[in-house]
Amino acid sequence: MTTPNKEGWQRWLADAGLAALAALVLGIPFIGLTTVDVGGKLEVHTRWSWLLVAAVAVFAGRMVVRWLFERQRASRGKAAPSPVVAMQANRVTTTVGAFALGMALVLPIFFYDNRYVVDTATTVLIYVMLGWGLNVVVGLAGLLDLGYVAFYAVGAYTYALLATQFGFSFWWCLPIAGAFAAAAGVLLGYPMLRLRGDYLAIVTLGFGEIIRLVLLNWTELTHGPDGVSSIPRPSLFGLPFAPPGDTPTFAGMLGIEYAAWHRTVFLYLVILVLALLTNILVLRLRRLPIGRAWEAMREDEIACKALGINVTNVKLSAFALGATLGGFAGVFFAAKQGFISPESFTFAESAMVLAIVVLGGSGSQLGVVLAACVLVLLPELGRNFSEYRMMLFGAAMVTIMVWRPGGLLSERRATLSSARKGGSAALQQREATA
Repeated sequence: MTTPNKEGWQRWLADAGLAALAALVLGIPFIGLTTVDVGGKLEVHTRWSWLLVAAVAVFAGRMVVRWLFERQRASRGKAAPSPVVAMQANRVTTTVGAFALGMALVLPIFFYDNRYVVDTATTVLIYVMLGWGLNVVVGLAGLLDLGYVAFYAVGAYTYALLATQFGFSFWWCLPIAGAFAAAAGVLLGYPMLRLRGDYLAIVTLGFGEIIRLVLLNWTELTHGPDGVSSIPRPSLFGLPFAPPGDTPTFAGMLGIEYAAWHRTVFLYLVILVLALLTNILVLRLRRLPIGRAWEAMREDEIACKALGINVTNVKLSAFALGATLGGFAGVFFAAKQGFISPESFTFAESAMVLAIVVLGGSGSQLGVVLAACVLVLLPELGRNFSEYRMMLFGAAMVTIMVWRPGGLLSERRATLSSARKGGSAALQQREATA
């Protein structure tokens, strides 16, 4: 039942009242009081009406949360969805994925001259790459990694240093950075093969901090806190996106007028193509023995050992692939920004990517895309509410987790069974006629 009785209403009201009272007390220094510059002096002004509105909002929100919890509890006792319902859900997911792909393809056509939109879309794709990489480790293999930003940093610094100090091009640095990041993933994965759960999370968190401190203190190589600047932009077959000059350029070769949006659109299209290839690669790997081994290890590692699966190699492969994708994303980040420093690779970035995987639904490729769009675009849309930007961001995350505790696409089933479900009827028919 989703409608409570008299006693249920009393419990709901008491719980919501306590939440509103806590918000009222805790909100005094954050909302009720504010400092204003008056003639060069700071004065404390009160905003009790705003505090009251916030308390009422918390009260109403708590009531809605209780109602959602009761609704979810009531739905747990219902029968599992039929194959027809599951097939319809797959069709909806396919339709949403096709729509998202179409929007990504036509975006540079309509917004080619709007650098803000194209740059924001490129940032979304970078976090999609990071989310897919971490999804291999967390969502498929079931290994909690809190230091994923380390591979992101390895890829970015590999490209930045090779390009600025040795003159390597973007296209040469891309596979090299992926290889360095994969090596870092194996280096991280090998000594902690026997760790699980909280212990694994602590070790990966420490690894991420070690990489950040190395980048911060190895000033001879990484320039320390000053970072690496003047990182070259990617070119097309050696043709830079620059005004026509003594050297051949993209605009000069095609005989068109140079425009600044050529470079931004080109970088967006390159990372879009790489993201699509990454998605195809991960989907194919999930249907291969290594992908099924990831999912089996996620469900029960002891059973995998009993079946003779080499858990060591399975873990190392998951870390290596996830780190490679993180390294690719780091290369695009460095190419997009033109400047990187250790401050760009803090634990907050790892938490952000992990939130994308969890909110999207562990193991779901499309869920990572949707969560990346929400978590990247929401702060951008909240710039007009700069004072309450992070509050709105946190409220949105809490709302998603209450509404969909398992993520936006929380269905978690084995890839092998879902891949063969459509052909099970034909298989049974062949067995009956044999």
